[in-house]
Amino acid sequence: MRIESYKIHDSFLIAVDCIIFGFDGKEIKALLVKRALEPELGKWSLMGGFVQKNESVDDASYRVLAQLTGLSSIYMEQLYCFGDVDRDPGGRVISIAYFALIKIDDYSEALMKLHGTKWFSLSKIPQLVFDHKQMIRLAKERLQQKVTNHPIGFALLPDKFTLQQLQALYEAIYETTLDKRNFTRKILSLNILRKLNEKEKESSRKGAFYYVFDKKKYEKLDKEGVSFL
Repeated sequence: MRIESYKIHDSFLIAVDCIIFGFDGKEIKALLVKRALEPELGKWSLMGGFVQKNESVDDASYRVLAQLTGLSSIYMEQLYCFGDVDRDPGGRVISIAYFALIKIDDYSEALMKLHGTKWFSLSKIPQLVFDHKQMIRLAKERLQQKVTNHPIGFALLPDKFTLQQLQALYEAIYETTLDKRNFTRKILSLNILRKLNEKEKESSRKGAFYYVFDKKKYEKLDKEGVSFL
């Protein structure tokens, strides 16, 4: 029941929009979907939906993500509130944007076909509805800031990875080339990786050892923060 003094104020629709990033081994990509309702029916959009009456905005974002990707227990954080009066031609809609990091291989092709989704390179984002391109730009900036001091980039990698793959990820995020020797020395000095007795041999004849991250040390660094580069 609404309190009487609240009734004199306007009511708005609240939505959540999810910027989902993945890494294909060479570049960071964003997952987009063809919009299934008016306005802008059939145009490329971020994954999103309206917040239901009995759920928080965080719960709404997890629901949308789970429905469209089938994934749970992934890295996601609130990004920004987009509330320009005329941002959505369909009505007065305030959107809370989130960005999430997933492993591309974890997102099944069957669900991609079902929902009409597609991965796009950040350098080749098509025309998007409303202010969704601005959301992606801000999410990219947040990702670059965050990975400098927190090990969230591992959420984009396979469970086991080589140091070359790890460096390629950071180069893709920062859009620059890093010195291999300095990068390797810095990463190993953090003592959060565990070397496996197994090699990846597709890239070279000699092969490169696989690593996994130490979960406890990872969580400690994620909480305390540390300079990765």
